[in-house]
Amino acid sequence: MNGQIQPENAALVAKIARLVEERGWNQEDLVRQTSLNRQTVRAIMQRNGQRRLRNVTVSRIAKALGLSVDELRNAPLDRLLARMRPRPAATGDAALRQLYDQASQPELLGWLERNPGRAQALSPEEIDELLSLQGTGGPLTRAGVEHFVALLERKRRLLRQVHAVAGTEYLDLLEQLVGLLYEKVQPYASNG
Repeated sequence: MNGQIQPENAALVAKIARLVEERGWNQEDLVRQTSLNRQTVRAIMQRNGQRRLRNVTVSRIAKALGLSVDELRNAPLDRLLARMRPRPAATGDAALRQLYDQASQPELLGWLERNPGRAQALSPEEIDELLSLQGTGGPLTRAGVEHFVALLERKRRLLRQVHAVAGTEYLDLLEQLVGLLYEKVQPYASNG
């Protein structure tokens, strides 16, 4: 080579970076998944097509992404993106399908892929709340998907506990406790 950047190399680097983002992985995740060195991964994620990718590098990345080398090199990006998007099991759950279809942030897509059981447990209201937090620089980006899902799960667990206590002789005590707490937060709730 005469020092010129090969356009196919730059295109492959950009494709790999986009697929990695679709997985919801960061540079460290890609290093762990591929055992590549950090400099190589950083160059890929910064879409630096200056360095020619070695075959072993492409092979490791393809394997980590669940693709063949041929698919990674030759398949159109949009087809690979569609294939990589996680899909819910055929449960007929419209709200869960909505979550998979409307999840646009790589972080949320990656979380869905890693946590299909927890995603299945989300209620339609929780799914709506999670989807409403998306957006560039939004809460999901700043605090992380795991943080917000954990909060949703804590609320769900607490509501189950309250419901269980409400069916016992402690209903009066529960009502007093909730009343006191509500008085503390109620001014904030009405001002929001």
